[in-house]
Order: sequence, then C-alpha cells, then structure tokens
Amino acid sequence: MKRNFSRKGDFFVMWGYNHSWYAKSDINFKGPGYDFTLRDVVAHDRQTKLTWKYLDPKSLSIPQFNFHFGYFIKDNYSISLGWDHMKYVMDIPQTVKIDGHIDPTISNPSIPTGSYAGVYNGEMLTVNPDMLTFEHTDGLNYASVELERYDDIWVPRSQRTSLTMETGIGAGLVVPRTDVRLFKVGENNYWNVAGWGISAKLGFKLYMTKALYLQNSTKVGYIDLTKIHTTGRNDVDGASQNIKYIQNYTVLGFQF
Repeated sequence: MKRNFSRKGDFFVMWGYNHSWYAKSDINFKGPGYDFTLRDVVAHDRQTKLTWKYLDPKSLSIPQFNFHFGYFIKDNYSISLGWDHMKYVMDIPQTVKIDGHIDPTISNPSIPTGSYAGVYNGEMLTVNPDMLTFEHTDGLNYASVELERYDDIWVPRSQRTSLTMETGIGAGLVVPRTDVRLFKVGENNYWNVAGWGISAKLGFKLYMTKALYLQNSTKVGYIDLTKIHTTGRNDVDGASQNIKYIQNYTVLGFQF
C-alpha cells in the first residue's frame, strides 16, 4: 500500500533522549609555560537516571536530550533545526601517551605543576585528578541544520499508521559548557561556540496516528573543537580536540 496523502508543507517537532559513545581522542592543552597533547583519551557519556520528575518542564533538559523542529519541503524530504545535548566525561584516572612540555609553573597567575613538569615524547603518563579533570557535561551541545529523506516501509489499508525509514545529513556549531580543572585550577566554564560538527543518521519512525510518532535513530558524527575553555583564563589558556561519536536516540514527535 502507498499513502494517499502528502506530508509536503507539514511541520514537526520532536523531543527525546540519547546515549552516546566516543572514539579515543587526542586533547591538546596550550598556554603560558605549557603545550602538551594527551593521546587516545578514553571518555564516556554520563547518563542521568530517568524518573517522573523529568516531566517537570524545569527538569526536562537535565538528561542527555534531543530536540528538533522541522518542515517538509517535499512529501519525502524535510529540513530541521536541532539541538543535541550530549555529555562527554574523560575517564580519570587513566594512563595515556603524552607529547609536549609542561614547565614547573604555567598560566598567568602561575600554577605549580609539581611532578608533572617535564618534556615528553610519547611517554606513558597516568592522569590523576591532581593534574586534570575534563568534562563537557552541560554539555557537548550540537546545534545543527539537518536534511532528511523518508521512505515508507509499511502502510496499512487504514492509512492511519505507517512505518517509515529516515536518512539524513547535518552540519552545525558545537556549543559546549566545559568543566575543567588543570592542576586543580579551573571552573565550570560558560557556554561558548568552540567549534563545528557534521553528522549522518539512519532511523525508523512509527506513526501511531497521522500526527503522532515514535522514532529511534542512530547518528554518527565528527566534531572539531578549537576553542575549548579550561581554567577560566580564556585570554591565555585553552584546549582543542577532535571527537568522533555514535549516538542513539529515541524521541516522541508530533506533525502538524
């Protein structure tokens, strides 16, 4: 069966929650007296236990969430604006390779580095909390424009429900709020445009009615962050990294 109606001209809005998985990443830290790179850093997302309190509008944005608003430019194509709120937490402690140099004191005003001072060329170093904590936990926010295509898989005779496959690509800006302590100095920094990202997705939408649907999708993406805030001394200290990720999300949507 084929649909006997067109979705062209419809709007849609959707909201739900995600899980994310991150590939190992190199993180470079740079400022007065230091320029070093931690290689193949391991990180995970941070799930918030979902409870009924998140039905309170004031608490909806605490977990890792996805929000999209879009418009069908054709029956089977749409364009949407989205906000993917992910969380990225570097595992501490962990042992990684390090390249670069760390002076006995760094930044301005000076911060003592203790036993971590030295010149490094691929040595293994255990990163403990007295050296670093590093999180994009409020969060690793991907603000994107996405183009989607839809292909019906199943349409019943009633035309009231259907199962549709969605594919799409996107690009946008990354606006993290990064919580860092570098040699015990830092803060939960304010949001800033730290870089850009691209993504591709594949998923399935189950229309429970012509308007209401449940969707599960998997997204793969690449993020390039060049202006990460660290100690709060944004004129002298900073970090950069590239992140590859896989995200799976489930959302409830409404079309109108």
